[in-house]
Amino acid sequence: MSTETQLARTLTPIQVCALALGSIVGWGCFVLPGDVFLPNAGPMGTLIGFAVGAFLISFVAIAYSYMIKYAPVAGGEFAWAYIGFGPTASFICGWALIIGYIAIIAINISALSLICRFLMPGFLEFGSLYTLAGWKVYTGEVLVMSIAVIAFGVMNYRGVSAAGKLQVVLAFMLTFGILSLFFGVNALETAHVSNLTPLFAEGKSPFTCVLIVFAISPFLFVGFDTVPQTAEEFAFNPSKSRNIMLIAILVGMVLYSLVTLSVGLAIPYPDMIKQMAAEKMAGGTAWATAAAANMAFGKLGSAILACAVLGAVCTGINGFYVASTRLLLAMARSKILPSWFGDIHPKFHTPYKAIIFTIIIVLLTPYAGRSAVGWTVDMSAVGTAVGYLFTCLAAYRMLWHVNEAGARLKRFYCTVGALTSILCLLLLCIPGSPAAIAEAPAWCLVVWVAMGISFYFSSRKVWSQMPEPELRRDILGTEDIKVFFKGAKNPEIAVPAD
Repeated sequence: MSTETQLARTLTPIQVCALALGSIVGWGCFVLPGDVFLPNAGPMGTLIGFAVGAFLISFVAIAYSYMIKYAPVAGGEFAWAYIGFGPTASFICGWALIIGYIAIIAINISALSLICRFLMPGFLEFGSLYTLAGWKVYTGEVLVMSIAVIAFGVMNYRGVSAAGKLQVVLAFMLTFGILSLFFGVNALETAHVSNLTPLFAEGKSPFTCVLIVFAISPFLFVGFDTVPQTAEEFAFNPSKSRNIMLIAILVGMVLYSLVTLSVGLAIPYPDMIKQMAAEKMAGGTAWATAAAANMAFGKLGSAILACAVLGAVCTGINGFYVASTRLLLAMARSKILPSWFGDIHPKFHTPYKAIIFTIIIVLLTPYAGRSAVGWTVDMSAVGTAVGYLFTCLAAYRMLWHVNEAGARLKRFYCTVGALTSILCLLLLCIPGSPAAIAEAPAWCLVVWVAMGISFYFSSRKVWSQMPEPELRRDILGTEDIKVFFKGAKNPEIAVPAD
């Protein structure tokens, strides 16, 4: 790979860890406790769902670490799907991940309107446009969200090093805000463990409650996989990536749990849910986490919660800007997307055209309103689960060719990760499942798949005619990485041991 197409190696371990953690803990950490977790699963069902999800997703992360060491290139799962199963599989994997990553940028951008309504009621609610899915869209909020889209895009355009440094600061803001919220709520006179009863949502079995939360684990913990997307920009040995991802997943689970417990402990959580339902009926914002913060700190609670949410939102936006643009870069290198997306800026060494494209797409989302964008949560979970599945299977296939002690155990880890991904996909996609996606995102997913099929057959004419070594070089940056799909001709090189 020539220097003109190489990315700058500037990211440190702490920056990459902050990137992963900040991408894991996004707006959902603060909105879902009162909207989804406590009403649908109860406190215990939620906490067990978090723990089971984090534990099993950790096996996926271990499979990722094997592939990062084997092929540390931009594009991550897309490139690894090619290593294991060829260009068609890599196209499917990349197409699924694109919707997952860009949707999360949009979701976090939309949360800025929620923060503004909480901190400055009515301040940006001018220039009423329309109401979509129960959410009134205002010109003032559209302007603020659009400025945020452009600001983060410009920062990533100028180089990932600056983005990485900001990510560390925002991750500390996020963690400090959540810890302050939790300890503040626990200091309330009304706070008591008995507020967490019933432990599971009424009318549902404990098993069903756990499944509801576990099924969206790909969405809850998506973010650790921003690590492989930036592997080509590591300024350290890729072998450290495993611990970075596992730490990010563990800390992310703890932070999710602390916010959920904060909402449940302030007052009896069934009463909190009823209060939020009444506020929604009255046309209010109905944000349970904000209500708990106000109980704990009064007006100061607004500042503390805003600090945490702003950190979560900004780290999510920043992290998935990096992930989505590096994925577009990887697909362009292989001619699966137009080569325009793969151009590297001569000064900043960033995929600047992919960043411009992402800015343009995300700039459409402020006009959709927060409620409509929220439909993409389920779509994101499906897309990322597809990426997890391909990575685990590719790692298993790669390890099958490794003759070394411990290879069998590593394949077992990959098997658990693959089964976890399949289970999440089944829970989300099978009608009647306790965690089945809603009708609106299901239809959006159908449209996205149809677009993918059309795009696949139109672009296949280009890359299917390329010699396999050339395609391998475009995707992996070299012809010297062994691939394991039928018909591939490999050079005589050794697969690196762990």
